[in-house]
Amino acid sequence: MSTARTITKYKFAGFGGQGVLFIGKVLAQAGMLAKQQVTWIPAYGPEMRGGTANCSVIISSKKIGSPTVGKPNVAIVMNEASYLKFIDTVVPGGTLYVNSSLIPELPGRVDIRIVRVPVNEIAHEMGDEKVANIVMLGVMQAMIPAVPDDILEKVLLQLAGKKPALAEQNMRALKAGKEYAMNL
Repeated sequence: MSTARTITKYKFAGFGGQGVLFIGKVLAQAGMLAKQQVTWIPAYGPEMRGGTANCSVIISSKKIGSPTVGKPNVAIVMNEASYLKFIDTVVPGGTLYVNSSLIPELPGRVDIRIVRVPVNEIAHEMGDEKVANIVMLGVMQAMIPAVPDDILEKVLLQLAGKKPALAEQNMRALKAGKEYAMNL
């Protein structure tokens, strides 16, 4: 019997309307369904759309001592301001996923993995730029699976509610992100 503690701390950041709080919620709910200990803490500026937004998620096999995420293992940044704010917080050896559609090549770090993904273009090719966040979630899930794929898909379907077109688009976006990750 293993006593190893598995804990992953995530930070998702962008401007309001990019869906960073939503992907955090998806991941947190999927973690709960996977019978993990989970925290989800949203934070956003005064504007609902266009203001800054970020959320912290922790998924752990053991009890979580503190819900705050000062130093994430994994971060997704969807805009340049979030990149500049959070690049230095990722732990050495961690991974930073960057929306290269909106974030130019900027100074990075040599002690973390930086994965640049043109999620807006991928989502645009699918016919709906609003799912760029789900594309990025698919890339992350393919490279560093947070939860089993079937559970993540189940949560995406549940959160789409009674909107089958949205559920289908989210599934396509998740798949597109996973496929993009296979070529990295």
